[in-house]
Amino acid sequence: MAYQAKTKPNDADIAAFLDAITPDFRQAEARQLVQIFANVTGFAPRIWAGRMVGFGRYEYTYETGHSGQSLATGFAARGKEISIYILPGYTDFAAILAGLGKHRLGKSCLYLRRLTDANDDALRALIRAGLEDLRKRWPILPAQSPCPPEAASSGSPPMKYSPPLGPFPTRQGQV
Repeated sequence: MAYQAKTKPNDADIAAFLDAITPDFRQAEARQLVQIFANVTGFAPRIWAGRMVGFGRYEYTYETGHSGQSLATGFAARGKEISIYILPGYTDFAAILAGLGKHRLGKSCLYLRRLTDANDDALRALIRAGLEDLRKRWPILPAQSPCPPEAASSGSPPMKYSPPLGPFPTRQGQV
């Protein structure tokens, strides 16, 4: 049987997803992260694997022939920590991480106990640096067209979308 990736985008409603996050402080952090990621990337949020909020995607093919797609960047608002997927693992971001604040690193993500522990400017710089590094290897594409501002849910301020980091290559190595 061929390998089937578990991390796939789906058509879940972002507002309903955010509304379901508990506890309330984690829901507020998730809404703030949607604003931050959307502003930095210019991409609309999309739910991946039922639990991650992704911004953009990339398609890859390894020398072994294995191929697939993954979210370009994003986060998961979990109970004890926030997982932030911005480290493709190719570059050392020590200088940016030094200014981030209290965090711990995983293999391809970082963890924050509270979003208030992170320096906002450093987090934005890290998201941008991670995407810029990733796009040196793979084209970064939108996961879907931008969602309307009301997608953040009626209880929160509208999300604003900026132009993507672009220009994004259409094929590896081309702009």
